Amino acid sequence: MPKLWNDTIEAHRLAVREAILDATWKLAAEYGVLAVTMSQIAERAGVGRATLYKYFPDVESILVANHDRHVGDHLAHLAVLRDRAPDPGRQLEAVLEGYAMICHHRGRHGTEELSALLHREEHVGAAQRQLVDLFRDVIAGAAAAGRLRADVVPAELASYCLHALAAAGELTSEEAVRRLVAVTLAGLRATA
Repeated sequence: MPKLWNDTIEAHRLAVREAILDATWKLAAEYGVLAVTMSQIAERAGVGRATLYKYFPDVESILVANHDRHVGDHLAHLAVLRDRAPDPGRQLEAVLEGYAMICHHRGRHGTEELSALLHREEHVGAAQRQLVDLFRDVIAGAAAAGRLRADVVPAELASYCLHALAAAGELTSEEAVRRLVAVTLAGLRATA
């Protein structure tokens, strides 16, 4: 097949997949995860049920795929924040604040049943490892620059940060999130 044909088919498949993911997410937010059916998804996405089943076997697999897409977007956003910062200390600050804001917005816009489904261990393992790796690397860079405490290894500090900043999901304002980030950073800094 000509390259243009392959590109067109692949673009169509991607567009259909994205429509399915978006429709499912909106339906779950409107009606709750347990009330969403494959028929509703097909109708909302503008595809036939047979087409829908070619892409996904059930509602849960669609929600998991959409969650994976969001996680990928969040990791890419955090990497951009890191890469824009001028030095290791600012990279750490940018990544911590970026992650805390993600947690804050997720906590304010998520539903409990959706979170329960998507944040089970089998769905978050890879994403958690990627986050820990990103945090560990940024922390190691700041530690190598002499900006952080040396008595705790970067992997442990990364875990500390992830758990501490998850509390941002329960905070009521972005200013409160920034205070949480400041407290977390204070716990990382080298003491004289």
